[in-house]
Amino acid sequence: MALPLFNPTEDPGPDFVSLLRRSGLPAMPQGSEVVPSLRHATTVVALRFADGVVMAGDRRATEGHAIAHRAMEKVFPADRFSAVAIAGAAGFAVEMVRLFQTQLEHYEKVEGVTLSLEGKANQLAQMVRQHLPLAMQGLAVVPLFAGYDVGRGAGRIFTYDVTGGHYEEADFQATGSGGRDARTTIKLGFREGLTREEAVELAVQALYEAADEDAGTGGPDIVRGIYPTVAVVTADGYMELPESEVADRFGALIARKRAAQEPTGGVTSGGEPA
Repeated sequence: MALPLFNPTEDPGPDFVSLLRRSGLPAMPQGSEVVPSLRHATTVVALRFADGVVMAGDRRATEGHAIAHRAMEKVFPADRFSAVAIAGAAGFAVEMVRLFQTQLEHYEKVEGVTLSLEGKANQLAQMVRQHLPLAMQGLAVVPLFAGYDVGRGAGRIFTYDVTGGHYEEADFQATGSGGRDARTTIKLGFREGLTREEAVELAVQALYEAADEDAGTGGPDIVRGIYPTVAVVTADGYMELPESEVADRFGALIARKRAAQEPTGGVTSGGEPA
């Protein structure tokens, strides 16, 4: 297949989405009907810590009131220094992530430099905006974007609405059906200058509490060995935590919960020692 050629006035440059359009290929799906049964991704969180950002997401996908998939991936590397997590219509969300990954790689190959973190956030906002016709039909995709800003030497977090509006969050954010419960948990435990270990622990706790309150959010599945995805982005780049480490953290959290519910010593109501 020959590469397409454009005259100078029509050259799409480093914009991969424009390249698709000018080549007569669809950039994003454009639906005309609402799909009655559609898988939805649910809760994802991101928070800053001293050396970067932590991003985590549960693994459950729902289809109405039923569990459609128990081990869906919702956290992805966008490039070496950024990550994107998805909530909303699962199929369209994953397709948007793949297009976003390709866009960033295409830009770097054409221009010879990487986009700034704000530039990446702007690119994703344009894709969300192009998805608006489907969002108006009830098929919304609401991503969460975070990364390590090499220029500032700090982690940054960006949120989106269905119109493509994007906003930088100061410290943390969560989205999806269990987002409110996850945000409340993080708010109670967040402080400036968290270590990597503390931030990961707080993200794990936020997803656990969200799953405890929200039917659409999946908690740790100890029987099947399925645990939420947790990743960190620092000056060393994107790194997903091994599932064994995530399992250990949830195991420790559950043990603490059980210990807190066990009766302590003393006297029972019947006068017998507890």
